[in-house]
Amino acid sequence: MAKELERDLGLPSVLAISIGAMVGSGIFILPTLAMKMAGPAVVLAYLLAGVLVLPAALSKAEMATAMPEAGGTYVYIERGMGPLLGTIAGIGTWFSLSFKGALALVGGAPYIVLLFDVPTQALALGIAAVLIVVNLLGVKQTGRIQVALVVVMLAAMVWFVGGSLGDVDPVRFEEFFDGGLGGLLAATGFVYVSYAGVTKVASVAEEIENPDRNIPLGLLGSLGFTTLLYVLVVTVIVGAAPTADLAGSSTPVADVAGGTLVQWGVIVIVVAA
Repeated sequence: MAKELERDLGLPSVLAISIGAMVGSGIFILPTLAMKMAGPAVVLAYLLAGVLVLPAALSKAEMATAMPEAGGTYVYIERGMGPLLGTIAGIGTWFSLSFKGALALVGGAPYIVLLFDVPTQALALGIAAVLIVVNLLGVKQTGRIQVALVVVMLAAMVWFVGGSLGDVDPVRFEEFFDGGLGGLLAATGFVYVSYAGVTKVASVAEEIENPDRNIPLGLLGSLGFTTLLYVLVVTVIVGAAPTADLAGSSTPVADVAGGTLVQWGVIVIVVAA
């Protein structure tokens, strides 16, 4: 009989894992790229993407609650459709997580380069090595570290929003649908990946205590909070800086923070990224 995993992850850890899996390059890099498609309506694009991912979050919460086992998507498909399709789905999930992790690492690296002149790829590999070591420490320790990292990141983002809202110029939202409906839909699909991490917590369902309660609350709570955070951050990015100043920028949050916050505000954003 396979050894059962210890259920050491409480609701704070579930929220932290889910939020941490979502908040990354999707908000630190993609806003300026999405702005080229939708203009100021990129704010609405992030909101729509959050609504569109809700069915996936609800279904994954239902499955993870019914079968709170390690493996996530592989387990659900293997039980319902057989081991072959389950294996295919499991491999696909592994690749998707790998690609998303690579995107997050490469996406965060440009922010660190603002302070330290180091090669981006080498920096991303170094961060990946550190995260591998962290995950080898055990689920309880990893959960605590994840909570701490997410708290620091969210504190920085809340400070960014609160300190920059006063610089938002309503004039920059006058041509809200400048990109038209097509641009809005394209941007919505483009930023949808920003929410993809919400369902990944199901992969550690066997390590979550009281899964009937903590999995649905963690998934829906993290999705609601992250959607609100994205909308506020993108509102600040669009309204607090001229579009021309952000064109082609791979560090839009830091660029805006440099003009709206105190001098060391950029350092705080780099730490958050």
